Amino acid sequence: MTQPGVALPSKRNFWIGWVLSAIPIGMMLFSASMKLHPSPQVVEFTANHLGYPATAFMTLAILEITSLVLYAIPRTAVLGAILVTGYLGGAVASHFRVGDPPIAQCLLIVLAWGGLYLREPRLWGVLPLRK
Repeated sequence: MTQPGVALPSKRNFWIGWVLSAIPIGMMLFSASMKLHPSPQVVEFTANHLGYPATAFMTLAILEITSLVLYAIPRTAVLGAILVTGYLGGAVASHFRVGDPPIAQCLLIVLAWGGLYLREPRLWGVLPLRK
């Protein structure tokens, strides 16, 4: 459903946006699956290196999946992007805290917003990067 007076993205931008959006969706789904069915190595790394107990895995996975579902649904994609950014912002902070470079987490945030920008005309007025 489109809003009156709001231009639709070109097919090219729409599909590039979805491809860019699929990267953080896929990576975060993989991360959530690792939390739902953690291997001993994942539990050891997360507990000893990052400082999160295994008892937090289910909550983190639910937050991650909920954010992704909202991000993938066009009507709630902006809210989902905000929640994905918040979730990944926590991951950035966790990695900074232990001295790891949070390059992947920052890149996923950029890809999530870049993909959404290309496929969501409501953002064009808020952040007018094109003419």
